[in-house]
Amino acid sequence: MQAAVLIARLVPWRLDGVSYQPSPFGKLRLPLSSVEGSEHRKMKGYHDIVGDGGSRILEQVAEQRTRITDGLAGVRHLVAVGSGKGGVGKSTLTLHLAGALRARGLRIAILDADFNGPSQARMAGVQGALFVPGSRKVALPRTRNGIAVFSMGSVIPESEALEFESAAHGESHTWRATREFAFLGEILGAFEWGTLDLLMFDLPPGAERTVQYADFLGPRTSFLLVTIPSEVARGVVARSVAALSKGPNRLLGYVENMSGYYCRDCDAIKPLFVSPAPSGLEIPCLGTVPFDPELARHCDRGIPLAELPETPVGRALEHVAQQLLDSLESSTSACAHAAREQTAG
Repeated sequence: MQAAVLIARLVPWRLDGVSYQPSPFGKLRLPLSSVEGSEHRKMKGYHDIVGDGGSRILEQVAEQRTRITDGLAGVRHLVAVGSGKGGVGKSTLTLHLAGALRARGLRIAILDADFNGPSQARMAGVQGALFVPGSRKVALPRTRNGIAVFSMGSVIPESEALEFESAAHGESHTWRATREFAFLGEILGAFEWGTLDLLMFDLPPGAERTVQYADFLGPRTSFLLVTIPSEVARGVVARSVAALSKGPNRLLGYVENMSGYYCRDCDAIKPLFVSPAPSGLEIPCLGTVPFDPELARHCDRGIPLAELPETPVGRALEHVAQQLLDSLESSTSACAHAAREQTAG
């Protein structure tokens, strides 16, 4: 409801053939009033308008929600990978964790939700890939190892930025997030996700963005957070933990990325950060993953992790993948048990 009202305030709409334009001051400038023959303009606020004012905004939002629910009906688990902090290797971890799960035979897809800074297309090797319309929905491109990927990086060159048309020039802070989430809804409803074991959302940075995605994706989506062994990064991730803890979404835990780096010459893990105190994050740690310069080079070239020889980073990702699956299965079992008890009661 709140999202629908916000949309109604930010986009033009028509009622009885009359156009109503949004105002940054939260009011609508209405047509000339004919009450008692008055020739003066009358200003009305939103509280003066009954319901949605005839704009069908609420109905349209409900229709989109139905399309999203139907589109994701075949997806067993929804997992959003976030942080709150940028530069912690969240996108890299998402892709290669998906690869480790795919190697186990699971059906996996990635939705690169960072529309303004998409990186999955390059790393997954689907830059320039075509979105092919089907009879009902649009097919997704796939990586060499069969992971379905949606990323704006497939259709927008890295030299260009994503733009949304708007009459409110210079006021993007008032409407852009609304347009982005509406766009995300269209993606979820228009693309063919099919039957999946796991759909992973690669979220943009920002602690507030993490909470916004939790609200939009709903309680069915679980969250996996990523940090690095830095007090600054951990502090920002802790804010994401605190914010998400107030909502219904399950926090599966966190992964500490760049926990040392893999020295290929000496075949050992070397320190990358000064060893800090324990993280203090009050959620489970699903594992630590060292930084591998060779892996970073492969990401730039769109080469899957499976094509690298076995390394400590590969074993670390295998461990995190197993911990993630165990956490998801325990959550599913707990929900099923609660449902049985409620039915019995």
